[in-house]
Amino acid sequence: MRRINSLYGRIRILKRVFEKPTKQSHTFLASHSLSTDGGYGGGGESQQNSSRVKIFDRDLKRVHRDRAAWLSRNKNDTFVDAVAENLLDRLEDCKKSFPSALCLGGSLGAVQRLLRGRGGIEKLIMMDTSYDMIKSCRDAEHDSVDNSTIETSYLVGDEEFLPIKESSVDLIISSLGLHWTNDLPGSMIQCKLALKPDGLFLAAILGGETLKELRIACTLAHMEREGGISPRLSPLAQVRDAGNLLTRAGFSLPGVDVDEYVVKYKSALDLIEHLRAMGETNALLQRNKILNRETALATAAIYDSMFATEDGTIPATFQVIYMTGWREHSSHPQAKRRGSATVSFTDIQQQFGGQS
Repeated sequence: MRRINSLYGRIRILKRVFEKPTKQSHTFLASHSLSTDGGYGGGGESQQNSSRVKIFDRDLKRVHRDRAAWLSRNKNDTFVDAVAENLLDRLEDCKKSFPSALCLGGSLGAVQRLLRGRGGIEKLIMMDTSYDMIKSCRDAEHDSVDNSTIETSYLVGDEEFLPIKESSVDLIISSLGLHWTNDLPGSMIQCKLALKPDGLFLAAILGGETLKELRIACTLAHMEREGGISPRLSPLAQVRDAGNLLTRAGFSLPGVDVDEYVVKYKSALDLIEHLRAMGETNALLQRNKILNRETALATAAIYDSMFATEDGTIPATFQVIYMTGWREHSSHPQAKRRGSATVSFTDIQQQFGGQS
């Protein structure tokens, strides 16, 4: 408590920072990755009920995407590019080519720019809920020569109601977009149905550890200034949920990777401006539409006091969950029928257990 009280003296200093915004400046650091491949259990009844609940305001999120299209115009984001590059790098591990591909909303521009002929893509559909984002990608195509051989189409559509025919594409890519859908399992099921047999689904979503520093600072500031907690950051999937989602959607050979990225900012204001440029600001239906100025200043002060580094910057953690799944095909390895084993583990233990 003494630590928090000592922060109030910083508010006057931070007022100058918030009244005169600085230029956006941040550095990017990537940590070691944890990889978990294999099957996960399916979802239960509680998951089926929760998928029908509307959490996000999709109309507001479309407005955020419109704004992000203009804020990120002719700019490259180091973090967004790193996620897209890591996701597309999986195409180089596949011997199979994917003539037709669908790229869903999120970091569309980064995927389009970094594709560089990977995956043998001949026809590409770029889809987003935001017309301005689609227009920005279309304008950027004229300045790019790397993907000039790819026939690209642009489509305004919603991931929750995928306007794609069944079994029509070989590859679906979604980089930092699906975590804003109200029915994530339903969206993934639609993606699987849109894939041709032996088609590949690649997705990157933000995980539950994302912006953990900001969550702590917001919680403490709201408790001190307003006497309670108001939802300011959206709920995100945990790592253990990702495999369940792939299995529930019916994908075969599911794989899940987790990376944590640390981005350093000059101030909390720079962090907020970066989130706006990414289209990642609050879109909860149950959000408080008014943010008290004193609460915002206290949040920045607490963030700086608890997490500031020696060089004066503040870190922000982004946990990214990569998901890989295939539409079922006869060429995929299949599990043996239950009870078809000819040797029991008891016999193996009796044969080799005594030798240890």
